[in-house]
Amino acid sequence: MKFALPMSEPVQIRRRLTKGGRRLIQLFCVVICLSLGIGTAIAQTQSRIKDVADFEGVRDNQLVGYGLVVGLNGTGDDLGSAVFTRESLIGMLQRMGVNARDDDLDTDNVAAVMVTADLPPFARQGTRIDIQVSAIGDSESLLGGTLLVTPLLAADGEVYAVAQGGIAVAGFSAAGNGETVVRGVPTAGRIANGAIIERELGFELEQMRSIKLSLRNPDLTTARRIADAINGFTGETAARSLDPATVRVSVPARYNGDTVALMTDIEQLRIRADQQARVVIDEASGIIVMGENVRISTVAIAQGNLTIRITETPQVSQPNAFSNTGDTEVVDRTDIQIDEDADNRLAVVPAGVSLQELVNGLNALGIGPRDMISILQAIKAAGALQAEIEVL
Repeated sequence: MKFALPMSEPVQIRRRLTKGGRRLIQLFCVVICLSLGIGTAIAQTQSRIKDVADFEGVRDNQLVGYGLVVGLNGTGDDLGSAVFTRESLIGMLQRMGVNARDDDLDTDNVAAVMVTADLPPFARQGTRIDIQVSAIGDSESLLGGTLLVTPLLAADGEVYAVAQGGIAVAGFSAAGNGETVVRGVPTAGRIANGAIIERELGFELEQMRSIKLSLRNPDLTTARRIADAINGFTGETAARSLDPATVRVSVPARYNGDTVALMTDIEQLRIRADQQARVVIDEASGIIVMGENVRISTVAIAQGNLTIRITETPQVSQPNAFSNTGDTEVVDRTDIQIDEDADNRLAVVPAGVSLQELVNGLNALGIGPRDMISILQAIKAAGALQAEIEVL
């Protein structure tokens, strides 16, 4: 007599799964993987708000000043032609108790320069910033020079920083009797941490009841998406788009007195920035940049040029050696070639093609960047290009 042992539960479950059931499970796994892949792709195409917009008031301010660079090795301004350098040098010496007005100054170790810098937002008094130094006279090089104390002014005429220090110059120049070598720009340099901030900008965030975001590329759709993302995060209608470039956010009650925390949370939110269909053309360099939303209507394109090439190859005809007859003459030989681009054909581009299909179609015609510029402008003139053309 034979006895059948009871089958374990996992084995019974595997037996109950039919072939169709296993396929259904496999299909379910594929759908889950595709969903995760699509979600990852969408997340990768989104941008942080801090990458597409700036908070109003949080920006740099430009500073500028006029000063003198001393210690140059004979590469400074010519005091005879650079009057501003001469007068600045005399004024500086007089402030130090040296009367140089009646003397004939003849030094080539001094150069007049313009000093520029960017004052960061919320920069505090006593901190240092980098500065740029550029010659404005006929100085040949600022290598080895030292910038004297130079006040840096903003647009309101107030002094916000004071600059001084040794100049680091990346370029150099060397000249001889027969040749001159110049590398980089020796008349411009940089001083790292060369200016000390003396005045602060009066801008406080804690007492603000509302903040504004300024879009770097104004767009109605992008502004609306930013407002929706902020409202979804705060759980209330705190953000509202005022125009294509501005979104105003009212500070929620839980962020009172902590506006910085609100700005930090907002700038990390992700949105998908929209863009206008645009074709940017730089005719000088032949560069074409097209956005992904560029579309065209059904249009037929043909491109062809008539090229005539004439080549002159003169040959010398002369009599045989020791011949008493005949003269040596130059005989013209002309070769004329005509290229009518007979291989090019008329191509039909269907409506609603993508950017990649448009580029592939134009490349299939053997069209270069220069001819492609003319074709795009002709398509726009025909009303078949659904995009804006911007010529640089």
